[in-house]
Amino acid sequence: MERRNVFYRVFMFYKEGFQSKTLGRTLWAIILIKLFIMFAVLKLFFFPSVLGQYDTDEEKCEQVIKNFTTVNQEDYAADYD
Repeated sequence: MERRNVFYRVFMFYKEGFQSKTLGRTLWAIILIKLFIMFAVLKLFFFPSVLGQYDTDEEKCEQVIKNFTTVNQEDYAADYD
């Protein structure tokens, strides 16, 4: 028995399982639609490109370092009230 990659075996498991069912194509269509919604549509609304407004890599690096090293006092104000 030859050993295959884990990802290949998992893919083949689902492929063969869905092909043997009468609803196989419908299930694959639902899976692909859900993946599209998760990765394309949600990214547009919930993960905006904040660094897109900076032109050079240096400006982007400075902004990231600034955000990681400074503490926003508004975030912690509710903890001390």
